[in-house]
Amino acid sequence: MASTRSLDKWIVHRHLQNFSRIHPKTNTRTIKPSEARERRNKKTIPLEDYLTSPDGLKYYDVLEGKGAVAEKGMTVQVHFDCLYRGITAVSSRESKLLAGNRIIAQPYVFKVGAPPGKERKREFVDNPNGLFSAQAAPKPPAAMYSVTEGMKVGGKRTVIVPPEAGYGKRGMNEIPPGSTFELNIELLQVMPAEGQ
Repeated sequence: MASTRSLDKWIVHRHLQNFSRIHPKTNTRTIKPSEARERRNKKTIPLEDYLTSPDGLKYYDVLEGKGAVAEKGMTVQVHFDCLYRGITAVSSRESKLLAGNRIIAQPYVFKVGAPPGKERKREFVDNPNGLFSAQAAPKPPAAMYSVTEGMKVGGKRTVIVPPEAGYGKRGMNEIPPGSTFELNIELLQVMPAEGQ
């Protein structure tokens, strides 16, 4: 007596045979590697559609925001993702808590146009958890400090970051030293410049 498993296989096999007789083209269609690449890359933005910033960076506004405009000297809050060959290597959305294994999205706050690393100082007085707060946010590339100028709140921008405006000779996580990568920025909030 045949087992139920072999009987199930036989039934599936018969259905596939009948289906291929009814729809002969569907069963024999194979996708060539070149076609698969074209399908995958449909979301890719052509290089000629990118604009050039005053400091020479290529950027494309994926979504133009409807809020306030980020100007030089203003403090902004963003989420950013650095992608190298489709892999998210550095992201503000993947800050980790020290006391647990949870991943939280921690927006990055900085001053537009300020040199990297000079935009903020951590004060433990502002944080109830003090030293145990896991405030070490991922380091954004230097390009982000200037290329956010002109963005509107709610906007999303993609930037092609060359090594000299990115992580340079050191690299970062999955981004090898001396590599060009893609930076995606989402502008969450704009605070007015100090003294205004």
